[in-house]
Amino acid sequence: MILFLKYLVIFILLLIIGSLFSALTFLVKDRGHKDSTRMVKALTLRIGLSMALFLALGAGYYFGIIPATGLRTVP
Repeated sequence: MILFLKYLVIFILLLIIGSLFSALTFLVKDRGHKDSTRMVKALTLRIGLSMALFLALGAGYYFGIIPATGLRTVP
C-alpha cells in the first residue's frame, strides 16, 4: 500500500511539472493571440493538481496511512 502511495505521489508531481511546461509552451506559441486561454487553463490545472496532492497527503497523514517519519516501506 505504501509503495503504491509513493508511485502515486511521483505520478502527480510529474503531472504538475508537465502542466507547468505546457503552460510555458502555450505562453510562447500564443504570444500574439488575445483570445487564447490555453495557458490559463494549464496553470489552473496545475493549481488544482497541487491542491489535490496537498489535501491527499494531509488526509493520509491524518488517517495514519502516511506515518510521521515519511513513506518508508515496512520490512
